[in-house]
Amino acid sequence: MGTRSGGGNTLKCLSKRCLLRLSSGGGRCLLRGKSFNDAPLTSHIWRFYSLPSPRSKLSSFKGSSLSRSFSTSSSSKVGLLGWYLGKLESQPVITKALTTSIIFAAADFTSQMITSSSSGYDSIRTLRMAGYGFLFLGPSQHLWFNFLSKSLPKRDMLTTIKKMFLGQAVFGPVSTTVFFSYNAALQGESGEEIVARLKRDLLPTLINGAMFWPSCDFVTYKFVPVHLQPLMNSSCAYIWTIYLTYMASLKKVSDD
Repeated sequence: MGTRSGGGNTLKCLSKRCLLRLSSGGGRCLLRGKSFNDAPLTSHIWRFYSLPSPRSKLSSFKGSSLSRSFSTSSSSKVGLLGWYLGKLESQPVITKALTTSIIFAAADFTSQMITSSSSGYDSIRTLRMAGYGFLFLGPSQHLWFNFLSKSLPKRDMLTTIKKMFLGQAVFGPVSTTVFFSYNAALQGESGEEIVARLKRDLLPTLINGAMFWPSCDFVTYKFVPVHLQPLMNSSCAYIWTIYLTYMASLKKVSDD
């Protein structure tokens, strides 16, 4: 106990001597407009301990840099999606046509990779499919889905079933007929050969489509907004188009 009290008195004496030397030397240490003597000792101690530590600066810098990089990456994703949605609003027909064209080209490429033959990859065939998506299916989907949304605006179960039935009874047969006729004509087939192809391939394709499309149509009409329905339909059509491009690549009826 004696040693602790003696050490404490010695520390107090040293601190008082330091303060006396600072004040008696004529040099006044100004601190926010006050001399060192005028400022209370507790204020100096508070200012000393309130200085930020380098570790806290480093952690705040790391946190700010991480949050900045995260916000940048998320804004880029939102920016790409926002750009596409903006194009759907400002230029709906051309945007949907380009989207459908890309999906059809990718589907035909996949179909050729699956059913590859000794002749190799047919780029002209892929261009035909992309042209069909751009010239016919993309714009027709825009008109069809807008027509259904105005004629049958509700999303209840009965209205959804009506839209599904119209899709299978009207839009599906018309678009499939145009698809087969378009591809056959670009391959140099005559009118009689196109009719013979339709008699051979159209009905089996529509039957297979009746087993594939109802589930996709239900989700599209029931839950997807109207301006995104062509995109949803084209995304489902990616799988369906692999089958369609295979059917369209079959030989002419006269060659069978």
